[in-house]
Amino acid sequence: MKKKWRVQTPDSQIVRQLCDTLKCHPVTATVLVNRNLADAAKANAFINTSLKNLRPPFTIKDMQRAVERIHLALVQKEKILVFGDYDVDGITATVLLFEFLQAAGATVDYYVPHRVTEGYGLRESHIHEYVGPNRYSLLITVDCGISSHDAVAAANRARIDVIITDHHQVPETLPAALAVINPKRADCDAGFAPLAGVGVVYVVLICLRKYLRDRGFWAETVEPNLKTACDLVALGTVADIVPLILENRILTQAGIETLNSGQRPGIQALLTAAGVNGPVTGGEDISFRLAPRINAAGRIGHAKSAIELLTTRDPEKATLLADALNRMNAERRTIEQSMLKQIMEQLLTYPDLHRKPALVLSDPHWHEGVLGIVAAKLVERYYRPVILISTRNGTGKGSARSIPGFNLHEGLLKAGDCLERFGGHAAAAGLSIKKENITRFTSLFESIVKENTRLEAFTPVITIDQEISFDQISSRLANELEQLQPFGEGNPEPLFSARNIRVTYSQMMGGSHRRMRLLQPGAQSSQALHSIQFNVTPSHANTEHLDQIAFRLRWNRWNGKKTLQLLIEEAE
Repeated sequence: MKKKWRVQTPDSQIVRQLCDTLKCHPVTATVLVNRNLADAAKANAFINTSLKNLRPPFTIKDMQRAVERIHLALVQKEKILVFGDYDVDGITATVLLFEFLQAAGATVDYYVPHRVTEGYGLRESHIHEYVGPNRYSLLITVDCGISSHDAVAAANRARIDVIITDHHQVPETLPAALAVINPKRADCDAGFAPLAGVGVVYVVLICLRKYLRDRGFWAETVEPNLKTACDLVALGTVADIVPLILENRILTQAGIETLNSGQRPGIQALLTAAGVNGPVTGGEDISFRLAPRINAAGRIGHAKSAIELLTTRDPEKATLLADALNRMNAERRTIEQSMLKQIMEQLLTYPDLHRKPALVLSDPHWHEGVLGIVAAKLVERYYRPVILISTRNGTGKGSARSIPGFNLHEGLLKAGDCLERFGGHAAAAGLSIKKENITRFTSLFESIVKENTRLEAFTPVITIDQEISFDQISSRLANELEQLQPFGEGNPEPLFSARNIRVTYSQMMGGSHRRMRLLQPGAQSSQALHSIQFNVTPSHANTEHLDQIAFRLRWNRWNGKKTLQLLIEEAE
């Protein structure tokens, strides 16, 4: 697929001023300005993150009501249930709240539904079949609940108080819960909208801890140290692909430090199982090593095994659980690859399908646990919204992924008459649908995408921070760029371009990876730069000259040594 290269053009005077003030490399200054960090004070705070820079979250809507009710439940020894989701964000949010309430002496349990047999979110059946019979008087949702109107109504009838903590798109009408804490609420101007579900729980605990402190609650109980819980926040925040800005960046940075402290046996065992030998330096290890294995529990088995891993203090048990998640992740990959192969063959047989404005496909044999992953891969390949629906249990259950030019949640809202339920974000969503409605929904959704998406939105754009020469690449620049971690949504890893590149050495590895040394004729530096390119097509395997490359500059650490390396993302 042909991609459009777009080099950003920040104001050169502003870049120069920031460079002079921060005494940084001009390329680093350019990257900061591209991230809307032209102000020196803001740029400096971005680079030097600190938990001291967290803004007070006390003005978030319904916060006071929530902490008062939790305090009452603690004092009166009521039974509390934490109801979570089965992805990494939901799992870490569940563990975070559960462990804090345990430390506060609460009578507390957790419940996470089974992805396949129950599906996403709090439902009326959960109230009738579990919450009520087990005599819980306070139910707190994490990373879900914002659309659970019927379930909340059932809880109210049963005189069970519900506190919703969520970060998903807010419906026009809120559930009639005692408190609804979602920073995306239209009537909440506290400024915490970017938080993940685990981040919402974290700010609730900041407020709850202070409320309890002001009432002398901790006089006979050790007050929990919330800094040590930032590892959970980092896991959930990075995995949920929310913007790594503001509180998300601060908490993730602190969380990575906590991850590396080795305080949680489950995480250490999982790092070992994932083959991470050195310290976690950024979001990559979370995104590609830890998160898939934690997610595998909810996709292939039950999320409670991941919760057990994160809560255990027994290293031997942690190792057993981590190995089990590793096996589930391997099984997940096998299922995913088989499903992707089947769809690719279908698209080759019916090429008109991938010319449509959206791909909506269904099958009675697909595993619900991998739909989202495969949908994301198809979006990457065909660059259009994708919805995959499994009908193997009678009712269709689907996962949807989108492109930047189309708001998925708004699109599903317009097609809502065809759906039983749905929820999610602009870029990702889940849905349930009757089998007989799939054909009508497919036609309607394709029309909605076509009518609400500009033609250019279907062409992927490579956004380049700056075109540079090899002379500008140095250890100093690599060190400064590393300070901008963790990278992720809202703070992408810097991407540069360079022209007229000669390949002086090339070796294929693993069938599709190409290790190279590159020179730029005309550059003053005569030293070839080490580089690597993944997923190289056979036609490019022996190319000796590249007109232009898009690359990321990194340190390659191996056996205690580090060397500069270019990670080639695109080459022409």
